[in-house]
Amino acid sequence: MLTFTLPDGSSVAVEPQVVCNAGYAGRDQAAVASHIAELAELGVPAPAVTPSLYPISPYLAQQTDEVVVQHGRTSGEAEWALIVTGDTRDDVLLTVACDHTDRELEVHGVAWSKNASPDVLGTAAWRLSDVADHIDDITLSAWVGHGSDTADTLIQSGTLGDLLSPDYWLDVLAERKLLREGTIVISGTIPMVEGIDQFADSWRVAMTDEATGATIECGYRVARMPEPIG
Repeated sequence: MLTFTLPDGSSVAVEPQVVCNAGYAGRDQAAVASHIAELAELGVPAPAVTPSLYPISPYLAQQTDEVVVQHGRTSGEAEWALIVTGDTRDDVLLTVACDHTDRELEVHGVAWSKNASPDVLGTAAWRLSDVADHIDDITLSAWVGHGSDTADTLIQSGTLGDLLSPDYWLDVLAERKLLREGTIVISGTIPMVEGIDQFADSWRVAMTDEATGATIECGYRVARMPEPIG
């Protein structure tokens, strides 16, 4: 069960039923195509269509301060998340998220890599209807930390206007009959700053409503599993 605190101090609890990660979801799809070509050179298979939508196990939507991984080549992604709390477009919350992804597994299949680690969600949320009229101006930023729990090196910075809109994904959910309580869609991410090591020991993501100054954050440490036997 996930619990979100709203600006008025009330809380909403949601049990994840269907969780999907959007991929290649930049609003500039020409730039997305260039990015796909770059990834192909690194061995990451191209998607059959863009944008993509990858179902993941519902238990991977978590509110946690620690993500446990199998090796040192995993990293987060700054994203937003829609949480459907009812059966209409008025029953939708917006929060911040960080999609932790296995980069070694990604070269074998993006969908597999998305199921290897959690999507970390914020514990606060806004009603989507309250920010819909200025959604594109909301900023999204991520910081990483190396060797400590302090994530203070900026690695991603942009706005929700850089990504396909929540309305786009709500249309997709409606078409697939998934616009119902317990559905969560995580947005896809914005580009990373070149030259910053993404394989970090900690991640922090912030989503800020510039109209009000309100910010929602999530953050976590990355911990390694013990070495296997066999």
